[in-house]
Amino acid sequence: MSTHRKTPRTGTRRRPARRRPVPRRTGRRLLVTAAVLAVTAGGAAWYAYRDLTGSIASSKALDGAEKSAGDATNILLMGLDSRKDRDGRDLPEDVLEKLHAGSSDIGGYNANTLILLNVPADGGRAKAFSIPRDDLVDIPGRGQDKIKKAYGLAKAKREEELSAQGEEDRRTLEREGREAGRKAEIETVRNFLGVPVDHFAELNLAGFHHLADALGGVPVCLKHDVKDGYSGADFTAGHHTLDGRQSLAFVRQRHGLAMGDLDRTRRQQAFLAGARYKLSQAGTFTDPAKLVRLLDTARQDLVTDEGSDLLSFVQQAKNLSGGDVEFVTLPIKGFARNHGEDVNVVDDMKIKRLIAEQIGPKAAADPDASGAPGATAHSPAPASSPAPSTRDGGGSASSAIDGGGIPCVD
Repeated sequence: MSTHRKTPRTGTRRRPARRRPVPRRTGRRLLVTAAVLAVTAGGAAWYAYRDLTGSIASSKALDGAEKSAGDATNILLMGLDSRKDRDGRDLPEDVLEKLHAGSSDIGGYNANTLILLNVPADGGRAKAFSIPRDDLVDIPGRGQDKIKKAYGLAKAKREEELSAQGEEDRRTLEREGREAGRKAEIETVRNFLGVPVDHFAELNLAGFHHLADALGGVPVCLKHDVKDGYSGADFTAGHHTLDGRQSLAFVRQRHGLAMGDLDRTRRQQAFLAGARYKLSQAGTFTDPAKLVRLLDTARQDLVTDEGSDLLSFVQQAKNLSGGDVEFVTLPIKGFARNHGEDVNVVDDMKIKRLIAEQIGPKAAADPDASGAPGATAHSPAPASSPAPSTRDGGGSASSAIDGGGIPCVD
């Protein structure tokens, strides 16, 4: 007889043990959490953006000014050769040392960088027209002088008027003086080019330094070795990524360059092209945190007109960062002397025609509105200086720098 005991039947068949599946709810929770974090981060960035744009200084200099017909937007970029902040205070000594630009008493309020950016409404290719700072033009109420001086002359005059009326508050004098300077510079450019100015952005000397550092360096390319004790520029030929101090030296150099100020104008164009390239490569316009950091830097040095929509401007900058912009240096006829200073002789009728051809007749004013410089008491006498070269840098419209890459300059 077998002693084996049968296992009692329970009516239930045993199944092998299996790993418990992770509930789907957990996956959904993770996705929801990620979405909430993304929205929260985006919201925080948006509020930070709103606060920062609200703290950027604004100006009424364009109140009542004529606007473009709507087929394009003209933005005037003004870079001041000032060693002071936007409130007229001296820059800190350590900043001045980094800028290699001398004391805060040097430079005054000359607009050493003047670029009119024409942005078509249909998304077509934008054009940036650089105006050489020493062009001899008609300055309203001042006769003929260098175009860069319109700002400083008007600022000083307004401050003198207010002081004569008993105003002693330094901040009031600075604020009112700068507003007068902006209006005068914009009016001078508008009359010279024959087109409306819809918006403007003003940057002081330290702005180049801060922008380059905020971007983690700006890529540029040089055709030749350069070394200049005045600006501090000391670079070998080839590609470089410039920090803030180097960037300022790069855009300020004119000594040791074959075309002097005209070559410096091309340096400024190349710097902006490099900055746009870096913005695009870094994904700044699609990263809220990076955009906020950039705006935080901009508020130190930037002044815009009250009508500027910075969100729209950022969108335009995003579109332009792909390189769809062309730089053109406006032509000059030659060199001369005026009031003991070297100046560029220009044909303002030719300038107006060139602008009309480049950005369309709708934006161009009547060329007969203002004539070419006449033979006034302050007209320059012909100088013995040679006419500008026809090489890249002779001032012709054909010497455009394509903003699609990193252009090499002298």
